[in-house]
Amino acid sequence: MLKYLSIRDFVIVDSLELDFSSGFTALTGETGAGKSILIDALSLALGERGDAGMVRSGCERAEITAEFETTDLPVLQAWLREQELEGDEGICLLRRTLDASGRSRGFINGSSATQQQMREAGEYLLDIHGQHAHQSLLRADAQRDLLDTHAGLGQQVDSVAAEFKVWQALHRRRVQLEENAESVAAERELLVFQRSELELLNFSLNEWESLQADHARLSHAASLLETAQFGVDILSESDSACLAQLNALVTRLHVGLAFDSGLQDTVTMLESAQNEIQEAVYSLRHYQEKLDADPQQLRAQEQRLSDVMEASRKYRAKPEALPQVLADVVSRLDELGGDADLAALAKQESLARETYLGSAKKLSAVRIKAAQKLSDDITLAMQTLAMQGGQFAVALLPLAEGGAHGLESVELQVAANQGSPLRSLAKVASGGELSRISLAIQVAASSAASVPTLIFDEVDSGIGGRVAEIVGGLLKQLGRQHQVLCVTHLPQVAAQADHQWQVSKAVKNGVTLSHIQVLKDQQRVEEIARMLGGVTITDTTRKHAAELLGIAA
Repeated sequence: MLKYLSIRDFVIVDSLELDFSSGFTALTGETGAGKSILIDALSLALGERGDAGMVRSGCERAEITAEFETTDLPVLQAWLREQELEGDEGICLLRRTLDASGRSRGFINGSSATQQQMREAGEYLLDIHGQHAHQSLLRADAQRDLLDTHAGLGQQVDSVAAEFKVWQALHRRRVQLEENAESVAAERELLVFQRSELELLNFSLNEWESLQADHARLSHAASLLETAQFGVDILSESDSACLAQLNALVTRLHVGLAFDSGLQDTVTMLESAQNEIQEAVYSLRHYQEKLDADPQQLRAQEQRLSDVMEASRKYRAKPEALPQVLADVVSRLDELGGDADLAALAKQESLARETYLGSAKKLSAVRIKAAQKLSDDITLAMQTLAMQGGQFAVALLPLAEGGAHGLESVELQVAANQGSPLRSLAKVASGGELSRISLAIQVAASSAASVPTLIFDEVDSGIGGRVAEIVGGLLKQLGRQHQVLCVTHLPQVAAQADHQWQVSKAVKNGVTLSHIQVLKDQQRVEEIARMLGGVTITDTTRKHAAELLGIAA
């Protein structure tokens, strides 16, 4: 519910801070005192359009801040998480600024938000009913949700929507395949050829690495053999071979050891070098034996490389990417399927359609009963709201092919007077009638209302006396389940409120400003007496006001 509202430099309000309570709160005051300014400010905070004229004269910027408690609104909390606009737990803070130039900015829980995001958040929090309607019940989806929620059809509606989605996905895929049958067949034929060609190539990344290494070795085999033989000659087989000379030196040093042991370290190092050189000679001879300079094998390697490079150029991919090209071809073939797949797809689509229609027909049957009961309840409520003979209907309008929400759309229709034809609620011309019809709907379907705060702007337009008392009673009844705020000129309505605020305006330093005062017991008597008696308030008027309050209590 709405907990707190701060208004700065808005129209004729300089600074206003209000704490709100649950139940039914009435806003009263002289005509033109600024009662609707509160509603206009809330509307701005909820994402409605603003203009520079809303900024108080002489000020740079207007600012509206509204704090809502969201503990019992898990759907809003999920939406805030999805939009990355979460704030303190259980709280949603909306702030809107409007510059004198007409530029506005919005914030949700301290984060910058678009006007659309603020409107979406507002739809979870508050409904304003009246001539300046922030009126969810005029939206087609809200009318459908009202009926479905009132009848407890949420799970059934979700199931139908899921089945419709499956059916439509299969339908779109089948139609696409049929419309492109010729081009699909040509593409499939090409892909089959490419798959065969690449599978025949039988190429892998590991082979490519091995192939490159083997070819480099084979193509330089003669040079490598010559190098290996040169090494053997230098180290071991020539007349001046390193190993022979080293052996001679070691022999002479061994003779010298008999006379000077200081040569031992040198002898040890040279003997180690003897061993290393001998191992190198063995390694080179083994390499010579292993190295194959077969020209036929080299030609085979070169042919394999040529085949791979040709495929690489053909498919415009690096050689190492050819295995992925084959995988992509196979995947695309699976997507296209074949003639047998098209027939199977058509069968799946038919089954999905039958499943959807079965569930949708069950939903329609429940909706028909719920629509009739809701129509009767709201029609009955209208009779007590100065709309005798009026009629209300929840119309189910068939959809030829059905939709995500079932086989029909839902339209709220009303005939405000006896003998008048039923018309769409969205086309009701009278603001007063619309307010009272909205009140009747909310009372009849209060258990289904999804928003915690309801605001009614002059729902008493065009009524008085006994009907006014009934309106006040209905608002009080509604206030037991929701937070209700009502702008009213009728004392019979105001007397029924749990709380009463007086809106007034006064001139301060030559500037007209609007103020709101929370009224206590005797102050309420005085205000209701003013509403009853006008300019001159007598003791009799005060007594009548006290009596109204007493009866309401």
